[in-house]
Amino acid sequence: MNNSLPPEQQATLLSLLQKRFTKNMHRHPNVQWEEVQTKLKANPGKLWSLEQMEATGGEPDVVGQDAATGEYLFMDCAPESPKGRRSVCYDREGWESRKEHRPENTVVEMAAEMGITLLTEAEYRHLQQLGPVDTKTSSWLLTPQAIRKQGGAIFGDYRYGHVFAYHNGAGSYYGVRGFRGLLRV
Repeated sequence: MNNSLPPEQQATLLSLLQKRFTKNMHRHPNVQWEEVQTKLKANPGKLWSLEQMEATGGEPDVVGQDAATGEYLFMDCAPESPKGRRSVCYDREGWESRKEHRPENTVVEMAAEMGITLLTEAEYRHLQQLGPVDTKTSSWLLTPQAIRKQGGAIFGDYRYGHVFAYHNGAGSYYGVRGFRGLLRV
């Protein structure tokens, strides 16, 4: 699999990301675009992953910087769960537990193919502090192994002015549930 973008596609993506970055400074008040762009240009595989996030409707943007590693944190900031990542069950085990009407893919596999990780519950709550998302949809979240061992998986949404984290069977899937990802650059 070729995880790089042609130069013209890189330039188009960088321009789009810069516009989104500038428009949403509240998400990253102490971050400079020039520094982010330098890291992105040095990591073409990360640009490819951001393109995958964009192409599936995620609207990725910088939401902070890891103080320990210096990495910039990109999350899917689309108002609703990305359309190109909905109607998928949590993982392969959940998919196999369905005897019929299996979805085309799983959250865990899609995220891995895109080169991103699922948001943890804490990361999802951080994203929600930047402005409510998933007011009409929901997003699968990285599920702790203790819950997953029992057949469950967790997801979150925003209702009634509050962030909720719920559980469901890992084999379930809905047209309004997708997933949000995190990319470290």
